[in-house]
Amino acid sequence: MSGRTAIAPARDAASIRMAAAALAAGHLVVIPTDTVYGLAADPRVSGAEERLRAAKGREPRKPIPILAADASAVAAAGFAMDEVERRLAALWPGPLTIVLRKAGATEGIRVPDHPVARSVIGECGGLLRVTSANRSGEEPARTAAEAEAALGARVAVILDDGPSPGGTPSTVVRVDDGRIVILREGAITRETLEKTARGAR
Repeated sequence: MSGRTAIAPARDAASIRMAAAALAAGHLVVIPTDTVYGLAADPRVSGAEERLRAAKGREPRKPIPILAADASAVAAAGFAMDEVERRLAALWPGPLTIVLRKAGATEGIRVPDHPVARSVIGECGGLLRVTSANRSGEEPARTAAEAEAALGARVAVILDDGPSPGGTPSTVVRVDDGRIVILREGAITRETLEKTARGAR
């Protein structure tokens, strides 16, 4: 990639391939999601997450969520899911982040309800580290222009899908011994979570 940020129409197949190639090379990419624009890095590439943290100004200990292309990509990556977690995953794609276990560690994982985001993630093996496309402490980017103004040359590609919907962030949950623990209130209510966990959507 050149030193300039490429801004490309998000719905073009060529743009999605360009974004995936940049991510595979260890660069950072801005993608549209079902809430705000997201800053993405490929966790398979050495040093990519560190570059994401530096671009964001994110403190080292603060976790960065994983966005997945679909539930099968989560299972293929080796994340354990109990029966309640599998039922909650029926709310994907959507504004639900589930804290799952893998190799003794935990990760917050979500499948976004946005076709471009899922296409890029799918091209990159099914999982990406994604955080809002802004510097820490600033407002999340709702447009490609806002993402470019916030991050500038720190990113290689910005996929422009027009203004993002914004809205309420995802609900974040973990499951402890079959009990749903809400870590962050968000777009999905406890009532919906409980009904889904019982298998009654």
